[in-house]
Amino acid sequence: MSMKQNDSPAYSLADRLLQIKAIKLNVKNPFTWASGLRAPIYCDNRRILSFPEIRSWVADRFVDMVRKTYPDTELIAGVATGAIAIGVLVAERMDLPFVYVRSKPKSHGLASQVEGHAPPGEMTVIVEDLVSTAKSSLAAYYALQEKELTVLGMASIFSYDLDIAAENLSNAGCKLVSLSNYDALLETAIMKNIISTEDLPELKKWRKDPQNWYHAQ
Repeated sequence: MSMKQNDSPAYSLADRLLQIKAIKLNVKNPFTWASGLRAPIYCDNRRILSFPEIRSWVADRFVDMVRKTYPDTELIAGVATGAIAIGVLVAERMDLPFVYVRSKPKSHGLASQVEGHAPPGEMTVIVEDLVSTAKSSLAAYYALQEKELTVLGMASIFSYDLDIAAENLSNAGCKLVSLSNYDALLETAIMKNIISTEDLPELKKWRKDPQNWYHAQ
């Protein structure tokens, strides 16, 4: 890995996520995701919130990314529940209003899915903690569009860069930028001796076909 790569936010963040065990890798004993999918990787970016220095670093880098990619942003929308906290931190640093988007409308009260003050037409950026297939992220995207907001795109802390996510986002016409990604993670994990080069083929095979990877073991 070159020094330039090592100093980039993607690799620096991957290092921090591994350091605090927000991301774990295990080819021999795969993790079970909430969806039931078996995977050699598990990511819980909520752990970032427990480490003030890393939390602040992530929020600052996130703001840099949003300002560079979506300079016209007027509203930050966090996806519930994992991205609410990072979304608030970003909105606070950018001095922008914040709303959050539920996975589905409430079954009581006003039956709201978008919580907060969101005037129609506001230039909105969706904040995610993690993007896998992008299905839940796009549910938020469509909910915000239904509120007549102008969604500029999406920004996440980490993305697995799955082909299915790229396809889903492309079909929806939604742009995504991420602070870090699967490739940066694997390179960093090898450099830190968290995984061996022998694990790489299986880890790469999982990303090519996550649905069938475990059955092929």
